Amino acid sequence: MRGVVLAGGLGTRLFPLTKVTNKHLLPVYDKPMIYYPIEALTNAGIKEVMVVTGGNNAGDFLRLLGNGKDFGLNRIHYAYQEGEGGIAEALSLAEAFAEGRPICVVLGDNIIEKNIIEAVGAYKAQGGGARILLKEVPDPERFGVPAFDGKKIIRIEEKPKDPKSNYAVIGIYMFDSRVFDIIGGLKPSQRGELEITDVNNAYIEAGTMEWSTLDGWWTDAGTIESLLRASNMVENTGANKIG
Repeated sequence: MRGVVLAGGLGTRLFPLTKVTNKHLLPVYDKPMIYYPIEALTNAGIKEVMVVTGGNNAGDFLRLLGNGKDFGLNRIHYAYQEGEGGIAEALSLAEAFAEGRPICVVLGDNIIEKNIIEAVGAYKAQGGGARILLKEVPDPERFGVPAFDGKKIIRIEEKPKDPKSNYAVIGIYMFDSRVFDIIGGLKPSQRGELEITDVNNAYIEAGTMEWSTLDGWWTDAGTIESLLRASNMVENTGANKIG
């Protein structure tokens, strides 16, 4: 399995902090934000990672991360997303890197307390298809929300006014190589982007989607409030080695 960290976007919700840098290079407590998703992948035994970024600060990732040796990676790869085409479009840039292998995708602003080792192991045992990570939250209407039939996910709804469950789809996904064919067949949403929710729903419709729940806390760090919350959570739990 190979890892992909999606670290593009303009980070407009973090202005003015992101007027001079990519949001994923901002500090979360004592480390740059981008360190946390990379550590999540390496702690799960993944040794080849691609970082997909964009904007005017792409070169800063290379200066910061180098060849990945400091993280115990065999190699770190880079790709550049032009414009704002959405998460699924950014993921499509990793097709050549994946070389037909399954991939674990982490959004670059996702910070978790513990690790994804169990979920990655479950996906490997699954033998294909897709697996997403879920977390029960008090405000599911802010996220992609799974609807269940028993324990089976039958649909994911993006930011629903009437959530069908209290679970949020967090930004950690595992896909087989079919993901790139699915992305190739997507149409842009009303936002003009290729949506990762549409990718997940394609796997659900094919009957090949499974899920795991995340142990420990989780937050994104895409707003001023959540960036502060993430830093405080890391400090208060001593989760300096988040995976």
